[in-house]
Amino acid sequence: MNEISRRDEVSLSGAALRGAPWKAAAIGGGATAAASFGLGWILPGSADLVWALGLGISVFALVAAIGAVSKPHEGDRVTRQARLWALKHPWRFALLPAAITAVLDYPVQLVLDGEGVFGSAFESLWHGALVYLIAGVLTLTMQGRARSSQ
Repeated sequence: MNEISRRDEVSLSGAALRGAPWKAAAIGGGATAAASFGLGWILPGSADLVWALGLGISVFALVAAIGAVSKPHEGDRVTRQARLWALKHPWRFALLPAAITAVLDYPVQLVLDGEGVFGSAFESLWHGALVYLIAGVLTLTMQGRARSSQ
């Protein structure tokens, strides 16, 4: 069996994300955060900025992850190979978008929510776990794109 190290897996995931649609991810995440916060003002209840930003960060990571693997045959040779690896190993690939979510969400939780160091870490990890699950399932459903190249 040809096992690779965790460090190599992170490198492959990063290479697959290299060609992600970052502009679309930023626009999608920003629009989601704005819509969530705006609906909080319009609908009964209170507008929750922390929730809106966390949702926007999660959508940002998901759009980047799914956009990266949606076109596995585009980009340079390294990117194409990394994307095909990501499609063949969706759960390993989904770890990097989940980590991106947790890392970006932690300061938002810590500064704006006031839950403290551990409460903020728990919330950030929870959001990362949700992104891991969604990105893994969506990448799993796209595995046919990797098989069609063989």
